[in-house]
Amino acid sequence: MLDQPGHHLCLDDDGLSLRQGGSPKTRVVVDFCAGAVAHRRKFGGGKGQDIAKAVGVSSGYIPTVVDATAGLGRDAFVLASLGCEVKAFERQPVVAALLEDGLLRATDDPEAGPVCERIQLSFGSSHDLLVPPAEGWLADIVYLDPMFDHDPRQTAAVKKDMQAFRDIVGQDLDADELLARAMSCARCRVVVKRARKAAPLAGKAPSYSLTGKSNRFDVYALAKVSAPEE
Repeated sequence: MLDQPGHHLCLDDDGLSLRQGGSPKTRVVVDFCAGAVAHRRKFGGGKGQDIAKAVGVSSGYIPTVVDATAGLGRDAFVLASLGCEVKAFERQPVVAALLEDGLLRATDDPEAGPVCERIQLSFGSSHDLLVPPAEGWLADIVYLDPMFDHDPRQTAAVKKDMQAFRDIVGQDLDADELLARAMSCARCRVVVKRARKAAPLAGKAPSYSLTGKSNRFDVYALAKVSAPEE
């Protein structure tokens, strides 16, 4: 099958993977127990990471998060490793299947398992799932990381596995309207991950930004990140 062109979902002893015909080494798989994701959990900087600062993780309060564009779950896993309870939404069926498989395979891992237990995956579009409840909010933080074209000005080429992922997912051309939905569902703030030099989502200037070497976190502040008043 893998000598045929196109992308293929394959299930073997190592789990579910997305593979590209004619390129046997190209393999997209969600693995929270080893590799780069596990390394980041152990050595990524903890609460000192920009993503932790953007969502407001502190020693005094760990916010709840809706990751409305979950993808392969890497940011959701980072947030869960910091103690956040994460609701992860993913609408692309192949990507959602890969993420669900990765979460299930991590269940028995003594280190990754407890982290993944804090991630609740829902298959569906955030355009449908980001709806404020009758009372209250969906989470303290709503996190958005829409998929857009790779910036051709960047000198580093996209790795083959991530290019396969981009081929399947495509661009989130309808992402602008998610910002307003997110603002109606977050108690404390909305955080949008952007390329370092990209325009703000929906053209709306954030309250402030945290800018790294390649990415930027735009923060739309609504309230202090602290325990809700009873």
